Amino acid sequence: MLTREDLHGVMGMMPAFATPDASEMTAVNTVDVDNLKEGIDRIIGDGIDVITTTGSFGECYNLMWDEYATLIHASIEAVDKRVPLFLGCTSTNPREVVQKMKLIQDAGGEGVLLGVPYYDQSSVANAVRFYHDIAELFPKLGILIYHNPENHKFTIPVSAFTKLVESPNIMGMKDSHRDTRAFIQLQKIIRGHISVMVNQAQMYPFVAMGAAGCWSIDAWMGPWPVLYLRDLIERGENEEAQRVIGDLMGSGGGGRPGPDEGSAGKLTHEIAGYVKPGPNRPPFLEVSASAVERAKARAAYWVSLCDKYRPLVEASRKVATPA
Repeated sequence: MLTREDLHGVMGMMPAFATPDASEMTAVNTVDVDNLKEGIDRIIGDGIDVITTTGSFGECYNLMWDEYATLIHASIEAVDKRVPLFLGCTSTNPREVVQKMKLIQDAGGEGVLLGVPYYDQSSVANAVRFYHDIAELFPKLGILIYHNPENHKFTIPVSAFTKLVESPNIMGMKDSHRDTRAFIQLQKIIRGHISVMVNQAQMYPFVAMGAAGCWSIDAWMGPWPVLYLRDLIERGENEEAQRVIGDLMGSGGGGRPGPDEGSAGKLTHEIAGYVKPGPNRPPFLEVSASAVERAKARAAYWVSLCDKYRPLVEASRKVATPA
């Protein structure tokens, strides 16, 4: 089981690598296992700390059961316990969550990313019970709470964590939705129980207030800008860290796409060329010309940041591990 100590540094939110025919409405078996394994090998080799699959960017909502099973098995095999791996299993249907977690457990997975069922808005009591029930059913799986209020129609209030910490295998949370005041109050409750990963642009000052690290979608365009930020934070170089965060935000900062973007985020990663995420799956087939141009510009900007920060990260790694 993965524990809160396993959650630290930079967590790369993985795309659901798609085959060339994945845009067809009748397509099945659209997970490109070769590109998935190649992408995982590359990002681990380049220094990512944690990998997490099948969140929103990873299309948890948009894979058929056989495709989901393929992705889970391929991810576990490719990571091979080199870094902590959290496998997303969020669903509108809690009983499907149970099926997914059984699959993950049987396949040798050690941790999951789990949001509340989201078709209708949950109450706090039902959300807390959902997490407790799941944690009790799967005591050997580490549970990383997937807190995504916009997509899941529910904000987990700070007060709910007085109950959530009672389940020992609820060990982490992917979050980005609290100001510093709320985060300080949250830390009073969860410290020693739940590690929190915030958005990459929140690394400073949230790590100083107790965050374990950050999550990043952009890392799959090349992780070096976010890894350099991680290294600065670890060294306490906060002024330089703030400047780097400004660079990250200049590319869009890992924020949500606008209503005209659809899944253009994956297009941005395809253009950047660090990995091969493949084409969009339905229903995100119409991407406006302006969104394509923005994707091209954002990809080019991120590649320029990689060129800038990769030498600094690699030089630091050589110093840390002398021959």
